[in-house]
Amino acid sequence: MPQQHLDRLTSIDASFLHQEGRASHMHIGGVLLFEGPAPKFDDFLDHIRRRLHLVPRYRQKLVTPPLETGRPLWVDDPDFNLEYHVRHTALPAPGTEDQLFVLASRIASQQLDRSKPLWEAWMVEGLADGRFAMLSKTHHALVDGIAGVDLASVLFDLEPEPEPDPPDSGLEPWRPHGEPSPAELVLAGVRGMVTTTAKLVTRALAAATRPATSVNLMRDALEGVGEIFWAGLNPAPETPLNTKIGPHRRFAVVRQQLADYKEIKDALGGTVNDVVLTVVSGALAEWLRSRGIRTEGLEMRALVPVSVRRQDQQGTLGNQLTVMRGPLPVYIDDPVARLRFVRSAMDGLKESKQAVGAATLAAVNNLAPPTILAQASRLNFSTRLFNLIVTNIPGPQVPLYVLGRRLLDLFPVAFLPEGHGLAIAIMSYNGSLDYGLLGDYDAMPDIGLVAEGIDASLAQLLDAARGRRPRPISSGAPSTRAPMPAPQRVSDNRSNGGPRPIIPKARGRAEDGPAADMRAKRQRGARPARKRPQV
Repeated sequence: MPQQHLDRLTSIDASFLHQEGRASHMHIGGVLLFEGPAPKFDDFLDHIRRRLHLVPRYRQKLVTPPLETGRPLWVDDPDFNLEYHVRHTALPAPGTEDQLFVLASRIASQQLDRSKPLWEAWMVEGLADGRFAMLSKTHHALVDGIAGVDLASVLFDLEPEPEPDPPDSGLEPWRPHGEPSPAELVLAGVRGMVTTTAKLVTRALAAATRPATSVNLMRDALEGVGEIFWAGLNPAPETPLNTKIGPHRRFAVVRQQLADYKEIKDALGGTVNDVVLTVVSGALAEWLRSRGIRTEGLEMRALVPVSVRRQDQQGTLGNQLTVMRGPLPVYIDDPVARLRFVRSAMDGLKESKQAVGAATLAAVNNLAPPTILAQASRLNFSTRLFNLIVTNIPGPQVPLYVLGRRLLDLFPVAFLPEGHGLAIAIMSYNGSLDYGLLGDYDAMPDIGLVAEGIDASLAQLLDAARGRRPRPISSGAPSTRAPMPAPQRVSDNRSNGGPRPIIPKARGRAEDGPAADMRAKRQRGARPARKRPQV
């Protein structure tokens, strides 16, 4: 369906707006590294301007009907300014990747302005080896991860020198619709609700003509809803990841090869996604132990988004997602046994009716008033249900280019719901498999340990797939990452060397770290101490 002025948000899109708070930002993005040299910024702007007409939603903003009589609507922004959304900066010398990732974490820490179209892009020069980068940030209400791959058609080409765009393509003046009146907003909301109701009635009439099939579908839907509620009655365990978070972020990356994951699945069974969850489980287990937390009998849960976008919906914006709560068996030390457990559990989830149940609830939410929808969305992201987001996004397996420059790496950036200190996003591109780890600044000062654990956990599985004895996860290949601060171990108030508790007693916001120090100074009303000059 084309993107129109006065389109109404779906219930899933609106849920991401309701989830957003001072500390929980609902935007996603990416860190993209290109071979150099960087293009001129004006050429980069014109490149986007020529193709922006392919995604009209990128020139639209959100408005809410009077008295919140319906879900928000997309309307043309008459004040749209491309130079506001596409920004230009450079790293100071020496232009390391660590400097780039610090910049990415700062940009991820800032909410998007809801009075404007919900996206930003940053062109970053000054990287070592003559490379440049692009940092993207888009609100989840605008696009899901799978649709985000489709949007590459706006920026990317399949050849270094593609066919030239038609003369003046996309450069003719944009003529937005006028600002809608309150009456028009109410009418558009009512029209959207009537359309949704009519679709449900049409489906009901079609179902009446096929009673046997309809009974089976209804049974599957009821079973799926029941399975979702049952999952809610079996909460995820409490871990240090599930704590109060602040608005500031840390970002770390891991570079791996898709061929390694395929080799493991071919030798040991399962899917690439099963191997991803197994690798993440091993890394989290080692991280928990570095915090002094016992993992015996501890099975964490990951929220795993699954696209339900049909083939005929490819290239459309908006979210077509459901979620599964995948297992992270951090208590299983043997990597092969861990993969076997994950594979069995994920097969069971795929055979269950949870996806059908989630789609049913989404359809019901489409008719829900905004206040009820807000409460339902908060329940969906409750810490009772999962410990962290782990999303694996399939990307193009061919080289991509922007203005003749080849894309080298594509690190995805997820989001942190309230009460979740870590999110892991994975994206495959041109034979690589890149991890982007987004952490709360206070809760995850040792996010680098998780990144190193991912490398070591994959090495264990590769050893097993190649018939070698898996090496201990703590003795993987030497890392080239910068050293991280020593992790804060959980105190158990015991002096006899007895066992530590599985769950730390305190679940409040982290009391250590730079951001916590700054908060303490503000609360005391003291002037920050002047830093001593470096000798």
